[in-house]
Amino acid sequence: MDTKAKTQVKVPVKSRILEAVHETASDLDRLGFIDKRKQQKLEALCLEPIPHYDSQRIRNLREHLKLSQTVLASVLNTSPSTVRKWELGDKHPSGPSLKLLNLLERKGLEAVL
Repeated sequence: MDTKAKTQVKVPVKSRILEAVHETASDLDRLGFIDKRKQQKLEALCLEPIPHYDSQRIRNLREHLKLSQTVLASVLNTSPSTVRKWELGDKHPSGPSLKLLNLLERKGLEAVL
């Protein structure tokens, strides 16, 4: 079996159009017409958007993982006061923190340690 065929990953898609783009790009990559970097860029376009994390969702996630606000802040490389403000609804996570929260929710604590 071809190595590229083994490493292909099924990527969640937003729409039928993006699904068609992803399938075409995968075929072009498999046949050697586009490089791995371009394939990865196209796959990134096909990923589901990261959901909004409100104060309750963040608190529920932290409690589910059995973490204090201080430990969660350390895992996310942010300050405990930021986590506290998220849980109070005074601030909302964005950028890398939002992606890490999503990763924690989907894959668990082991995925980020």
